[in-house]
Amino acid sequence: MNKKYKNVQEYAMSKIILFVSAFVPMYILFLINLIVEIMNNNLTWNVTNTCVLVALIILTLIGTIGLLVILKFNQKTYKTIKVLSKKNITDQHFLNYFSLFVLLALTFDLSKLCFVSVFVVILIFIGIVYIKNNIFYVNPLLNILGYSFYDIEYTDGSDEPTQLRIFFKGTLDISKQKYELCVSNRNLNFLRKKN
Repeated sequence: MNKKYKNVQEYAMSKIILFVSAFVPMYILFLINLIVEIMNNNLTWNVTNTCVLVALIILTLIGTIGLLVILKFNQKTYKTIKVLSKKNITDQHFLNYFSLFVLLALTFDLSKLCFVSVFVVILIFIGIVYIKNNIFYVNPLLNILGYSFYDIEYTDGSDEPTQLRIFFKGTLDISKQKYELCVSNRNLNFLRKKN
């Protein structure tokens, strides 16, 4: 398999994993709802409920483990930069997604096949928009893991200041620190304190 084809496959797979991971909090809400309803004998163990339960567990695992693998292994090359300005914009995107989670969790009854079908179609539509427009920065799971989303302006000393959207774990303090920017990750841009 040639290297270019392998990189295209890895890129496509990481896009799908990032999309799946963005909905992990919603999958967990549905899992809790389904398990509580079954425990209270409001639902029975039928084929639909069993399939939905298994699918939600698989999606949760793929999204969580996939995101952790991307965070750990997909960030290979860093360059040292000086951050000139920053603006934390986490809340601008997180609350919109969170309201989508709540809306779907409150209105969908995944014990009925018609709602499962509509839920799958909605996820496909959102996935097409999410992947086509590269909106990987809208990922509540990253926020839950402690990452904030910033618009930054930076320089690496060799060119004019550049603007970029990045994730940073913790609070970004530009007054004292030099940072390292991940330049090999095509899906998400990460910044870390320079060691």
